[in-house]
Amino acid sequence: MIPRIAIIDQNTLEATGLKSILCDMAPMADVSTFTSVEEMLQEDEYSDETVRFFHFFVSSQELISHADFFLQRQRQTIVLTSQPITGKQFELFHTLDTSQLEHDLLKSILTLFERAHKQRPLPQEGSSPLSARETEVLALVVKGYINKEIADQLYISLPTVITHRKNICDKLHLRSVSSLTIYAVTHGIVSAEDI
Repeated sequence: MIPRIAIIDQNTLEATGLKSILCDMAPMADVSTFTSVEEMLQEDEYSDETVRFFHFFVSSQELISHADFFLQRQRQTIVLTSQPITGKQFELFHTLDTSQLEHDLLKSILTLFERAHKQRPLPQEGSSPLSARETEVLALVVKGYINKEIADQLYISLPTVITHRKNICDKLHLRSVSSLTIYAVTHGIVSAEDI
C-alpha cells in the first residue's frame, strides 16, 4: 500500500514547496495538495469516516475550521504555521514553522520524523550500498563540512573526498545535499540535531 500524504493549505506556493520537500523525503509516497478539507473530501470521494491519509499537513485556519475532523486524527496531523501559535486547540498537534529557510524546514520535518519513528529499527548492517568510508564522508557532508575539511578530518586527499562524494551520489541516485541529508537522517547515519 502506498502511503498517502495530504497538504491542506490555501497558500499554493507554500503547499507546492512543501510537496516538493516531502516527495524528496518519501519518493514512494503519494503527496496531494488541497486548498480545503472540503476539496480533499470531494476530490477523493470520501466521507469523514473513510479518509485514508498517513499524514495531514494542514494550515492553522483549516485546523480551526475542522477541529473535530483533525482531533480524531491528531497523531497524523501536523499544523503549518508561519508564526508561533498558542491556544488549547493547538496543544495536541505537532506544528511546523513554514517561514523557516529550506534547510531549517527540512531539519524540522526530519526531527518530527525521528520523534514519530523512534522505535523504528535501523537498517541492518551490510544493507547499505555505501562503504564504511563513504558513510563517514556522507555524515560529514550533511553536517556542513566542505571537501577540504572532510579531507583533513579523515586524513585523506582532497581528490579522494571528491571521488567518494561522486560514488555516494551515484550509488544513492541523489544529487542535492538536501536529498543526501534526508537519506542520512532516515537511515540513522546522522541525527537531525547534527545537521
